Amino acid sequence: MKPRVLKYYFKVILFLFSFHSSMFAQEQKVADSLVKIYREGNLGNIEKLELLRNLSFNEVNDLDLSLRYAEELIRLSKLENNYLYLHRGYFQKGTKLRITGNLNKSLDAFFKSEEAATKAKYIAGQGTAFSSIADVYSVMGNSKNAMEYYDKAISLLRKTNNPIGLASVLLNAGDEYLKDKKYDLALAYFEESGGLFKKADYLIGSAYNLGNIGMVYAEQGKNDLAETYITEAIKILEELKDYYAISDYLTYMSDIYLKKNEWVIAVNYAQRSLILAQRYGLKEQISNSNLKLSELYQKKGDDTKSFQYYKDHIAYRDSVTNIKSVQQMADLRTDFEVSKKQSEVDLLNQGKKNRQILMTSSLISLFLVFLLALGMYRRYKFVEKTNVIIEEEKNRSDSLLLNILPLETAYELKKNGKVLAKKFESVTVLFTDFAEFTHYAEKLPPEKLVEIVDYYFSKFDTIIEKYNLEKIKTVGDCYMCAGGLPFPTKDHAFKMVFAAFEMIEFVRDSRNNNPLNHTRFEIRIGINSGPVVAGVVGTKKFAYDIWGDSVNIASRMESNSESGKINISENTYELIKDSFDCVYRGEVEVKNRGMMKMYFVNNPKANQLTIV
Repeated sequence: MKPRVLKYYFKVILFLFSFHSSMFAQEQKVADSLVKIYREGNLGNIEKLELLRNLSFNEVNDLDLSLRYAEELIRLSKLENNYLYLHRGYFQKGTKLRITGNLNKSLDAFFKSEEAATKAKYIAGQGTAFSSIADVYSVMGNSKNAMEYYDKAISLLRKTNNPIGLASVLLNAGDEYLKDKKYDLALAYFEESGGLFKKADYLIGSAYNLGNIGMVYAEQGKNDLAETYITEAIKILEELKDYYAISDYLTYMSDIYLKKNEWVIAVNYAQRSLILAQRYGLKEQISNSNLKLSELYQKKGDDTKSFQYYKDHIAYRDSVTNIKSVQQMADLRTDFEVSKKQSEVDLLNQGKKNRQILMTSSLISLFLVFLLALGMYRRYKFVEKTNVIIEEEKNRSDSLLLNILPLETAYELKKNGKVLAKKFESVTVLFTDFAEFTHYAEKLPPEKLVEIVDYYFSKFDTIIEKYNLEKIKTVGDCYMCAGGLPFPTKDHAFKMVFAAFEMIEFVRDSRNNNPLNHTRFEIRIGINSGPVVAGVVGTKKFAYDIWGDSVNIASRMESNSESGKINISENTYELIKDSFDCVYRGEVEVKNRGMMKMYFVNNPKANQLTIV
């Protein structure tokens, strides 16, 4: 059996783009959980782009849906002029098109991905794009171009701290040597890539490496070794639900048992491969599985079934390579030429008297067609210009709404005219307040007062965005934010305390340096953790807000704090006490609450790392 390259490039996307990638294995259950987050939460621009990337990557059961996620990622990245995520969007698009057999469009998407990565000065992205271009050329049978782009990819990825990306390209380059029957070179590349996958504890990469080593042994006639490696690969891939690879490896297992003259087992493997490929719409694998079954039934002497499977193989092979489309275009061209010749014959048979009439009629018809075309063109340009204006206004309106409300909240509001409140069981709320602000405010012009508040609160916005916290609102000199919503997290208290330290440090530096000659302030901070309800109320000037006793207690923590201090409740203290040095203040009288335990937070403990 001639070796067929099993490309791995679409399995390593997350590792190439983000250190968070270990959280997103390519499993359908991950895609399902991400959809819930997408529907439930409020996302910033970068968060939305990142979530769309992960949705496109992890959606394996519905390739059309995955492509729609990729197209949405491309559209939003262009609006944001974000070349990094534009690169990632085109990469996801190329990956899914490659899986469905649309090679030309896939190649175009990967070239655009590399162009965007270059503009973003993202070397790892350039490397993965070159690798994917090489993969498509390999499937097209253009080995020369494939090896040229593999060499470019390997050269770039060796400059990065990206062992998974480098291992993936080495694996695919080894596949190309396998296809050319250069088995020693293929095994050398697999050995290096396998070591990198194992060191990184990247299970799916190790599975592909095992399977491809098995294919080398199968080509060398070492069937027992081949079966051992491929069986282990299939076992891992079944757990990961990677059906694209399983379908190919099952075909190889069929070939191994055919060589052992165990026809029934060989047919069973080939049929499993076909059923799996049909279930998930993998055209290339459907074609290959049908070809294998045709070969098996031919050896059995059942020419009828062999011919039927071979016809199915040809049909799907043509759909992958676009042979049918090319043939249809040729047929249309032939019909046109025949029709043209027939018209010429008819014209030659007409009498001299009819020629003048025909010429006059033709000129009149051409003139009328010209007028009609001109009118339609002007109408088209007018409609096109109008649509552009409408689309720009719609995008501007949507952008303004999304700047005020979380994504899903905005969509729910547009659809239903109202938003249902949602409860979050564990959230950390922070309040800040400037000491003696009222005293200074009475002496300052309103313009200067607004300028000062904007100076501080703009920096606070940057700090909470860094820690993925949610700004709720500002009231006068009071700044309010929360962590653990709209996406529930376990580390919201830690992130909030780190953000509070940065706020205090910024206020202290501004007080000492006073770069804009502002009135200098001291800041008080109060923090509490507990359940809240979040949502939108009213019918005018919508705003996302939170309510509950936890919010009131956080406000009391701030009012009972001291300048330059972070005052936390007992609830927050229980969440962070193992990571921060805290000073117990005792029980403090709180308005309308009675006695409450409070703590000042000093510094992180020595073994506590900063969260970024």
